Amino acid sequence: MRRLLLLTALTAALLTACTGTEEVTYAVQLNVLTDTDTSGRATGLRALNTDGGPVNTVTVTGGVQVLPTSSTRRVITVRTDAAETRAPDGSDPQPFADPGFTPCYTRAAQDAGRSRLLLLSECSGVQRAALFDSASRTLVWSALLPTYLPPVTTTDTPPTRLAVQGDVGLITRARLNGGSEVIRVAVPAAGGSAEASVPLAIPAVFDLAPYGGRVLAATATGIQALKTTGEPDSATTLAPFGGTRYDRLWTGGASGTLLAAWRSNVLTGTGDTPLRLWDGAATTAVTVATLSDIRDLTLPSDGKAYVLAGQNLNRYDVTLGLSTGNWAPRTLTTLTAPLSIAWTVPPTTP
Repeated sequence: MRRLLLLTALTAALLTACTGTEEVTYAVQLNVLTDTDTSGRATGLRALNTDGGPVNTVTVTGGVQVLPTSSTRRVITVRTDAAETRAPDGSDPQPFADPGFTPCYTRAAQDAGRSRLLLLSECSGVQRAALFDSASRTLVWSALLPTYLPPVTTTDTPPTRLAVQGDVGLITRARLNGGSEVIRVAVPAAGGSAEASVPLAIPAVFDLAPYGGRVLAATATGIQALKTTGEPDSATTLAPFGGTRYDRLWTGGASGTLLAAWRSNVLTGTGDTPLRLWDGAATTAVTVATLSDIRDLTLPSDGKAYVLAGQNLNRYDVTLGLSTGNWAPRTLTTLTAPLSIAWTVPPTTP
């Protein structure tokens, strides 16, 4: 028996030596929407390993956004006319329920636990919102939003953003007379159909993200939690990020305590700007890198950050960076017009 075991081990070693290869397993896998068309929508979904190597590519139509699921074993793809979950390699699309209207989806958001998916539809100036249960892909509610009169768009115009807290949907959008307005959509306590609130005028909000049981807003005076009314609360400004403006927020990590923020250089017309990260406990956020044209980023459970910056997919070692200041930056691959990135857990080989 000992001789057989030794022979098996030697055979495996010889095979590795002869081929010069060794099977590498990856804790997570990446999914990226790429190859945007003239409308700014993606036409391809690429599955990549976390060294940037190709796993699979599938064609999509009107790709808007990709998001992780609560199970992490599938990925959500949002397209202009539908949303579905897919296997880690992009195959096996399983659609979300019909929202009760013909959709023109433009953006999506999840709650902190990724159990709810909120989609915004904008068809010929008419805005509707639909909330889904992510696990079952069933519709929780849908609602028509109040008529929207958008202002003339400039580089400083607040974008439309979504957030979910419980079964409440939050939508912020630019207000005609400046700043933003927020709409809360929920089913009334007495039951019935979901109702949208009258838009409430608030200071300009540039992004929203669920974090620590609250919804955070990126404002011109810092990152602040929303009140129950949907208005940013200046008394909750996160000191680790200071009182400065950020345009994008991302959350994630194994325990959900990582918060990343970035001020867009595209809007300001400047060079690279700092991508900052907070672990939820330190007195100040730290700079991961100075980057331009960040399209999206994802913070999986593997202790890394994967960033779409321009045409590049970059990786940073968050665990090492927070402890030593060395982020071990690496450009994994170059992509054609990357739009959105999410992570999944690939199937294990028996």
